[in-house]
Amino acid sequence: MITETFSEKETFELGYELGKKAKAGSVYCLDGDLGAGKTVFTKGFAAGMGITEDVSSPTFMIVQEYDGGEMNLYHFDVYRIADPDEMFDIGFEEYLSKEGVCLIEWSCIIEDILPENCIKIRITRDPSKGFDYRKIEIAGEPD
Repeated sequence: MITETFSEKETFELGYELGKKAKAGSVYCLDGDLGAGKTVFTKGFAAGMGITEDVSSPTFMIVQEYDGGEMNLYHFDVYRIADPDEMFDIGFEEYLSKEGVCLIEWSCIIEDILPENCIKIRITRDPSKGFDYRKIEIAGEPD
């Protein structure tokens, strides 16, 4: 599926709609250049899951946990991971087996250790179509 958004609000709303449909055990892999809109999308996704606290990129913590009521969101930012094996030191496998949803920004860095059934989301910019234009490609279906 490919969607085009033309504002932060539309990017947020697309994340919101996906978050409403999220199922426990799902893994969402979110990639795009710096400033592509990954965090805006994630904020919408979290809101769709019913999370009311402020969501920010956990760049220095690697993972941030949010209570969504029915299920938690485990928000990873692996931008600073030098080796995918570092993920096992923070308990990555345990997060994958929890009854929450994992959303991983910069997932391409740890692609070799991702589960096969993850939902891949790629956000790209095209300045010729406007400053806030985003092309959002979504591949995969949750089990």
